[in-house]
Amino acid sequence: MFTGIVTDIGTVRALERRGDLRARIGTGYDPDGIDIGASIACDGVCLTVVDRGRDADGAWFDVDVSAETVSKTALDDWAEGRRLNLERALRVGDELGGHIVSGHVDGVARIVSVTAEGDSVRFVFEAPADLARFIAPKGSVALNGTSLTVNEVEGTSFGVNIIPHTQEVTTWGAMAEGDAVNLEIDTLARYVARLAEAG
Repeated sequence: MFTGIVTDIGTVRALERRGDLRARIGTGYDPDGIDIGASIACDGVCLTVVDRGRDADGAWFDVDVSAETVSKTALDDWAEGRRLNLERALRVGDELGGHIVSGHVDGVARIVSVTAEGDSVRFVFEAPADLARFIAPKGSVALNGTSLTVNEVEGTSFGVNIIPHTQEVTTWGAMAEGDAVNLEIDTLARYVARLAEAG
């Protein structure tokens, strides 16, 4: 489990296509503190660490990504040099600063527009039709692993504001119209909708 509070910006250092995709991700995390088998959310996708270390370019960890995960997420856009939002899995006693995030991406949303609004930036996204019904004004979503509050919803479009701090400590400062992002809907919203259907 995660919170959607990004704790590092990693960089894709290498990609190797085998039966699955092997990615090496540069990180500011101390590799000695990363267990093999640990979960790290990479742009919101929960991935398992299969190796880690340090070299002349700094610390890194490797993950294997299945073809299924690549097909259901925006990981197909990964290339060497791409920056990623990283978050390590919650430990008992950690502060829950965002909302409960599983790291199981539901689908891919696309940025429709980016507009300055005061010091913040307003992003409008187009969500897949089957997921849009789970997105509610003032509810939570995780986009590229970042816990964000929804401002408004109109059909399959929804908007969020990203404050300067979030732009600085995540990859959101470099996102642009047309970019694909990993979307995880709020777990609570999913269960509420399911209960409403059953009732």
